Amino acid sequence: MNIGIPNESLKNENRVALTPVAVASLVQAGHSVLIESAAGNLSRFDDESYRTVGGTIVYSKEEIIRRSDMVCGVEPPTMEEIEMMDPGKITLNFLNLPVARPQFFDALLGGKISSAGYELIETEDGDRPVLHSMSEIAGQMSIIIAARYLEADGKGRGITIGGISGVAPAAVVVLGAGVVGTEAARTAAGLGAQVIVLDTDLKRLRNIESLLSKRVTTALATPMIIQKSVAYADVLVGAVFIKGGRTPHVVTEEMVKSMKPGAVIVDVSIDQGGCVETSRPTTLRDPAFVLHDVIHYCVPNITATVARTATYALTNTLLPYVNEIASLGIEKALRHDGSLAKGICSLGGQCTNQLAGRIFGKEVSAIERLLVG
Repeated sequence: MNIGIPNESLKNENRVALTPVAVASLVQAGHSVLIESAAGNLSRFDDESYRTVGGTIVYSKEEIIRRSDMVCGVEPPTMEEIEMMDPGKITLNFLNLPVARPQFFDALLGGKISSAGYELIETEDGDRPVLHSMSEIAGQMSIIIAARYLEADGKGRGITIGGISGVAPAAVVVLGAGVVGTEAARTAAGLGAQVIVLDTDLKRLRNIESLLSKRVTTALATPMIIQKSVAYADVLVGAVFIKGGRTPHVVTEEMVKSMKPGAVIVDVSIDQGGCVETSRPTTLRDPAFVLHDVIHYCVPNITATVARTATYALTNTLLPYVNEIASLGIEKALRHDGSLAKGICSLGGQCTNQLAGRIFGKEVSAIERLLVG
């Protein structure tokens, strides 16, 4: 199979879907891998590193898409890229369906393109392996970023996360005890912060207390507790994840107004709409804004700040699925792997994912009925 790795169209998207090591593995399995020139540069993988392992460097996005049977990207394909795809092409990306435009999904269906969302691939035990790896990084980075913006020259409160002898540490409030929230809490606690984790799931709170040896305080996320905790926070990390839907605004604008001057919000949930009412998507080039004297950092692709680590993490979880599709073909791969099948959103012009169907008002066709042979 011909596999294409394009340059990301989104500005400041520094990740690339596959490392040279992954390309070597695919080439050794008999596949042809085309890489758009400079696709890996921002992750510190130059063209020569791909060429050395058998990859073919091409110099046009259109050529990548036209020649490839399967295109592996990071961010969702653009409308222009979808228009370049012939019927039957396969595209693998983060699709971010809760915030996608209806025209985007209509174009995938109309073009009879098979699409898979990395964040939707799910194992039998409920783990989402590709999303999990990105969430681990995002959780860590949320605290590192918050620490930077707390500094006075960033218009922050001018305090350190961990404090020092005789000076209290920062109060870090984490909304959500999933993967992002757990990593954020672990990182903040490791730096010496006072950490409060809120969630509606008592089991998750027990797990995080056990994992972090009670170095964090936990509480059920009732509206009153959220209100009091937000007002107390020096740093607020939005790590709310709603499986199969847009993130609700659990922090209102009035709550944001009650925060300390120079406090920092890192809304990691922004790729699903954000859990803070005052949040809006920002970019790595212009990542933060100040509203009500509170710093908001709302970059959807937060893991692109550490592109090399993120690319390795993405490759570790993605390569088995790419290899499976390339070796078996899309239909056999879907029969063979139920985890991959859960990530398929469109196949042969049909909507095959319940979430996509609900968001875009489409009739959903069971994958099993679409597979032939």
